[in-house]
Amino acid sequence: MASKAFIPLLVGMMLLTGVCNTIFTKYQDNQCVRNCDDPDPKNRKTFEQPVLQTAQMFVGEVGCWLVVGVMAAYNRLKSRKDPKSNGYQAVDVNDDNDDAASVNSEHPLVSAPAPARKPGVPDGLLRGFGILLLALPAICDILGTTLVNAGLFMVAASIYQMTRGALVLFVGLFSVVFLHRKLHLFQWVSLVGVVAGVAMVGLAGVIWPDTKDALRQAADDAASVDALRAALGVVLIAGAQIFTATQFVLEEFLLERSSIEAIEVVGWEGLFGLAVTLICMLVMHLVVGSTDAGRYGMFDMVEGFRQMFEYKAVWVSSILTMISIGGFNFFGLSVTRSVSATARSTIDSCRTLFIWLVSLGLGWESFKGLQVAGFALLVYFTFLFNGVVQPPFKFLQPEDEVEELLPEEPIEH
Repeated sequence: MASKAFIPLLVGMMLLTGVCNTIFTKYQDNQCVRNCDDPDPKNRKTFEQPVLQTAQMFVGEVGCWLVVGVMAAYNRLKSRKDPKSNGYQAVDVNDDNDDAASVNSEHPLVSAPAPARKPGVPDGLLRGFGILLLALPAICDILGTTLVNAGLFMVAASIYQMTRGALVLFVGLFSVVFLHRKLHLFQWVSLVGVVAGVAMVGLAGVIWPDTKDALRQAADDAASVDALRAALGVVLIAGAQIFTATQFVLEEFLLERSSIEAIEVVGWEGLFGLAVTLICMLVMHLVVGSTDAGRYGMFDMVEGFRQMFEYKAVWVSSILTMISIGGFNFFGLSVTRSVSATARSTIDSCRTLFIWLVSLGLGWESFKGLQVAGFALLVYFTFLFNGVVQPPFKFLQPEDEVEELLPEEPIEH
């Protein structure tokens, strides 16, 4: 657990890396990668590679093994300097009775310390080949991340982040169905409020869509097309939270039945997720991307890598995204361990606010009153659900203790 003096730094770095992750991804989506010199804006193509962006996210998660390695090296160096950390205990040599007792006794006078678990080597349900079970939440992560990346093409960054607030709805429902948790009346009311907030944010995006190119907005059919794109984007992002909630439930189920550091879970999921994503990319390229119909599309792996490495803005943003997602994982897990899971959810809501402000400042979107109202509902009912604020009416206040629905050390993405 981090010292109290470092907690504000951890919170600040979690906010910074979380905001940068979304901003860098949206910046990457806005980069023109084909027909950029065409006088007709409709023929210009931006970077739309959600599967490749999912792969780069997993590369960032694999980077968590660097942190695990540094921590292991630090602990090994510390154990050499401090013999007590290796289980050494001094024996009182002035008591002759202890010497006699040690000869006749069948039990050692100094109890042996419990063997320390080696970093990266879990026990319990994840022991041995059981570690392959982490491929299940990794697959959910692949599906969820690919869908939200596809949705981010179609909506503003703040609408993307706000729509992800629907996660609490599915986490609550899945916790009741699969983990047999109990929801109180105020939590059910909170879930309805979250749905209303997400619906208002999505409606704001449909009524006042933000186009990627100002010239495209001048086209006659731009309004209707962009409205449909925004609606589809909100549906994709909200639907992706089903897979993210499934991932949360699977992770909690596995973590409760094994002894493993949460940051190691991120590393293992990064390895499995990257392997599965690369295999799927290869298969989909051969089946779809290499055909005439699929050429230049999201499954054209050759075109995707060409776009990433040929354009400086794309590959630089890819590197920054990998660094930011790795940092967000590390600082987020440090915050949840040092404070609580509810604090993580509260801070994540603040992250949404900062993303909205940065997007407004960069001119990526315009101010929408309905979006602000939806965000306010989303934040209030999320806080109410997590117990940050108390229910406003007495009949909503629970009589018994409220059970925590999110895991104590949720995996950050």
